[in-house]
Parts: sequence; C-alpha cells; structure tokens
Amino acid sequence: MSQTGTLPLADEAATAALGAALAKVLRAGDCVALSGGLGAGKSFLARAVLRELGWAGDVPSPTFTLVQDYDLAPPVWHVDLYRLAGPDEAEALGLFETDAALLIEWPERLGARLPADALRLAIAGAGDEPRRLTWTAPTAWKDRWPPLLPPINA
Repeated sequence: MSQTGTLPLADEAATAALGAALAKVLRAGDCVALSGGLGAGKSFLARAVLRELGWAGDVPSPTFTLVQDYDLAPPVWHVDLYRLAGPDEAEALGLFETDAALLIEWPERLGARLPADALRLAIAGAGDEPRRLTWTAPTAWKDRWPPLLPPINA
C-alpha cells in the first residue's frame, strides 16, 4: 500500500535539505521518479542528493547524454528522459539491468515500464515562486519515506 503526502519547498535551501534527506535513505536498486515542469527543480534536487552522497565534481544535466553515472555508495545514475519519444527507447539505456540507484527526470516517458516500487516525487512551481512537492511512496520505501527533515522554511 502506498503512502502519499505534500511538502512545501519555500526556496533552494529547502529543496537542498530534501535532497540531503533523500540521500540518507537511498539504496542501491532504488528508483526515484522526479516529475515536474521545466524549471521546477528536478535537476537541482538530484544534484543535492549527489552532493550529500559525496560527489564533489561537476553535475551536468543529463538532458543530452540521457544518463550520467556516479561511482558513489550507492552507485547512482542520474537520468533525463525528456528527449525520449516513449518507453521503447529507454530499453537501450539499460535502466532495467542496473543495480544503481536511479534518479529519473521525466519518468512519464517510461509509461508502464516505471518500476512499481519507484518513489514518485512531483515538484510543482517554477521561477521565483515557492515549490510544492507531492510524493507517493510504495511499500518498498516504508520506514524510509517521508524522511525526517531538518526545519525548513514553509
């Protein structure tokens, strides 16, 4: 049984705190589906996760490469499916054969191929306006999501 909820993200600091909290509970093989419009903060959230896991290097958007892999504990693939026409094109990326944790932007492109145990995070808002996160956590995320967050601006 899935749990759902919402969380205000008043600014980048709140989004970074959420990414840090997600990093603390992320495991190899996890799938995190990051939805939201252009400029909503999906890549920013993914970068916050990677930074908390210890990545000190550049974190380019995978819009053109489609997949950026990071040798971390756990290993992480940052995936951007914006340019895919549909789920069949994702097959060649090897998303369903890796043990890496997946941070997938534009997961809608996977259709029914998105793993059922994916943590679904949808960010609403863009530009200077505050964001709102809506989440759906399947049973695989029980006792891990929602994470305990430090106080953040509401």
